[in-house]
Amino acid sequence: MTVSLAKSSFSTYAPLKIKLCLFSGVLLFTCQTRKMENKFDANNFETITISFDGNVAWVTLNRPEVLNAFNLQMQNEIRSTWRAFREMDDVHAVVLTGTGEKSFSVGIDRDDDMSALEDKENLYGTSNNYMYDDPGDDLGPKSCDLWKPVICAVNGMCCGGAFYFLAECDIIIAAEHATFFDPHVTYGMPAVYEPMKMAQRMPLGEILRMTLLGNHERLSADTAKQIGLVSEVVPIEALHERASWISTAIASQPPVAVQASLRAIWAANDLGRHDALSLAPSILSTGMSKKAMAEGQSLFESGHRIDHQTR
Repeated sequence: MTVSLAKSSFSTYAPLKIKLCLFSGVLLFTCQTRKMENKFDANNFETITISFDGNVAWVTLNRPEVLNAFNLQMQNEIRSTWRAFREMDDVHAVVLTGTGEKSFSVGIDRDDDMSALEDKENLYGTSNNYMYDDPGDDLGPKSCDLWKPVICAVNGMCCGGAFYFLAECDIIIAAEHATFFDPHVTYGMPAVYEPMKMAQRMPLGEILRMTLLGNHERLSADTAKQIGLVSEVVPIEALHERASWISTAIASQPPVAVQASLRAIWAANDLGRHDALSLAPSILSTGMSKKAMAEGQSLFESGHRIDHQTR
C-alpha cells in the first residue's frame, strides 16, 4: 500500500510516497521523494530583504517601525530563506543584520495577537499545552538545517526573542552602541527557550544575571565581548564593512571544507566531546573532497600566502 506524509508548507520536498511491503515477515519502508521548489520569492518579501555580494548572501530584518520585531510573516520568510540557501551552491556564507541603527531585533512583536492571553484554557492555540510551536524552529539557521556559516552583525538593541538568531549564528560582531538584555520576566513571561540556547554562548553566571534582571540591566557591546558573546566591536559606520570582510574571507575558501568544519564544531557543542568524536570519521569522510585537497596542495606549493589580518 502507499501512504502520503505531508511536510511543512515551506519544505523543499513534496510529500513522501512510502510503500509498505512484507519481506520474509518483516515490514519494510521504501521512500520515493520528489524535489519541489522552495517557496522562496525574495522579491515579494515584506519583512526582510535579501541581497547577494559574490558568494555571500545578506539577510536584513526589515521592520524598523517596530524595531525589527518578528511576527509570523517574518518567521515564514526567514525559514523559507534558510531552507532555500541549503540548495544554493553559490551561497558560501551569510550575513544577518537589521535595518537602521537603533535595533537589530527586539524579539516577538507584542502587538500581534498572543494566544496565551485569550480567554481559553489552553495557552498555545493547540488542543493541549504539550503542543507548542516555538518561533526558534523558524528563526534559527541550524534549526532549519542550514549548515553554512552565518555571521551576525548586531546593529543596535538586541533582546528577548532576538536571541533565537544569535544562538544559532556562528560569528557575532556588534556595533559599539549595541545592547543585549532579556525582558521576559519583567513582563511576566518565563524565559525558557532563549536562555537555554544562549547558555552555549555565555557563561552560566552571565546568562542567569541577564535573564533574572530582565529590563533592569543591559549588557553593553564591550561587556558582551568580554564574556565571549561577540568576537568584535566596531563603530556603527564600520559594521557593514567588517561583516563583509569576514564573510567574504570565509566564502573564498573551499565550501566543502568550511561546511564540514562547521558541522563538526556544532556537533561537539551539541553532543559533547566524547559523543562528537564518534561521529568525527563520518563527518571527515563526508566533508573530504579530493578536488579541494588537490587545489589546496597546489596553493600551498605555489608559495602564495594570504595577506592576513591580526585581531
